[in-house]
Amino acid sequence: MQTIKQIYINDFGTSFYWRKENKVIVDKVQLVFKEMGFYCNKLEIEQFKECIKESYSVNSECADCELKSKCYKFLLKTPFSQIDLAVTMQELDKLKDLIEGTIFKINLDDYLYGVGMN
Repeated sequence: MQTIKQIYINDFGTSFYWRKENKVIVDKVQLVFKEMGFYCNKLEIEQFKECIKESYSVNSECADCELKSKCYKFLLKTPFSQIDLAVTMQELDKLKDLIEGTIFKINLDDYLYGVGMN
């Protein structure tokens, strides 16, 4: 018996639901990346997506920099006021994919197994 139900995975991290007593706990999602884990509800994941979007706009002046893909010199805000992350642009791209893929898969499952079921 698996203790998790995979939602989305890429080469940077993974997202999944925990199982407890043979039931999938869908009110929170475990995000694991960069040797860290965040246990988030759907709203916090949406807020994380907005933090990433904001980080792209704040760091847009790095567009012409030769080191933009390797630099660890900028912080990514998170939905959790006590936590900021130091990330490279490559990591930001992969985290964006992880967050957006997770949101897409959650919304798709909600539709397929909720409203979309006849």
